[in-house]
Amino acid sequence: MNELNQITCIVQRGRADRVIDAALKAGAPGATCFYGRGTGVRQKLGALSKLIAPEKEIILIITKESQTEAVFDAIIKAGKLDRKGQGFAYIHKIERAIGFLEDYP
Repeated sequence: MNELNQITCIVQRGRADRVIDAALKAGAPGATCFYGRGTGVRQKLGALSKLIAPEKEIILIITKESQTEAVFDAIIKAGKLDRKGQGFAYIHKIERAIGFLEDYP
């Protein structure tokens, strides 16, 4: 199997659809999205914590090595992740995986 990566992207609730659409257009085979609640930064801001909503959407995207950079760049642009406070994304190498259509005869 080709080298695989997992892109994880965390954005404010309600913004995941835009990120997922951009990822699919950039070549991602699919995405999984679920809800979460952020903690840490809000507690450190004191009174300003009201400006950051704790509700988040977490997006998981598995890509082949050859697709990763294009998909990652697309989600940065769609999610405006190059701006502070819009969310963040990171890439993990995957050692082993099963379940892709190409894995089955």
